[in-house]
Amino acid sequence: MEEKKPIQIDNRISLIDGHDLGVAGRTGAYVIQEEALTLIETGPSPSIKHVKRGLEALGLSLEDVRYIIVTHIHLDHAGGAGLLLRECPNAKVVVHPRGERHLINPRKLAAGARAIYGDSFAELFDPIIPVPEDHIITKTEGDTLEIGPNCNLKFYDTPGHAKHHFSIYDPTSNGMFTGDTVGVRYAQLSRNGVDFFLPSTSPNHFDPSAMETSIKRIRELNLNRIYFGHFGMTEYVDVALQQVSKWLSIFVEEGERVFAEGKGYDELAARLMGRIRKKLRGQGIDDDHEVYILINLDMQVSSLGIMDYFQKLKH
Repeated sequence: MEEKKPIQIDNRISLIDGHDLGVAGRTGAYVIQEEALTLIETGPSPSIKHVKRGLEALGLSLEDVRYIIVTHIHLDHAGGAGLLLRECPNAKVVVHPRGERHLINPRKLAAGARAIYGDSFAELFDPIIPVPEDHIITKTEGDTLEIGPNCNLKFYDTPGHAKHHFSIYDPTSNGMFTGDTVGVRYAQLSRNGVDFFLPSTSPNHFDPSAMETSIKRIRELNLNRIYFGHFGMTEYVDVALQQVSKWLSIFVEEGERVFAEGKGYDELAARLMGRIRKKLRGQGIDDDHEVYILINLDMQVSSLGIMDYFQKLKH
């Protein structure tokens, strides 16, 4: 696989492609070059070799890393934290309080992902290394982290995708690292001049009203940028948030219908794919565009989360 240079977003923030799932432009690690070198997200363990090469390409060493921040503890964002930490002797891992115990003992987290990904689990996520408790810092609503003389990152509790999710505000760029809370940016479509964003509604904490509240909070901050976990930065903040909010309503409406009909998540995924294809065809995107590899996978996992949500409402 060809190793691409980190994407230079500005003179202090870069994005290293972690080639999650073996796909470019899927999941990445952000590097903030302040006095305390900070990474946001690690990706899963198979991505760590790419993160290390990316740091090297930026002229940075593993000894320089002071903070490894994970927006939430799903394995595609934080699964590689323990593995990376082993080689970063001066680093601490920053996580939401609800996620701390899962980093210390990732067994339950791994079991949940294994249930979704089945036989592909080992290839996608192994090894999952525990993070020592004395290397963890927890941050929650309103907390800050000083990473430079004029840079205090601020943490916002942003549930909806997961209960153990925070977003990180960077005052220098007036930008927010949002993990999965306000969805996914399909970077593959930007080459076609299409800015396309969808919510991420994977199991098992998906809560549409909490997600909508988090979207609203982020909208009210009047940001200049959103840094997505999947994938890359947008300055079209209002466009992104409007699209995610609109599609969230569609996801929930379709899910309610499928659930009422007694059908499964695969039916919901097929219906959502149909609506997305129709929308993208209208924007000149062919049905065989490479982006559909990712959208198809995302709709499978998002449909599982939506059906899980309605199943819980029933009980």
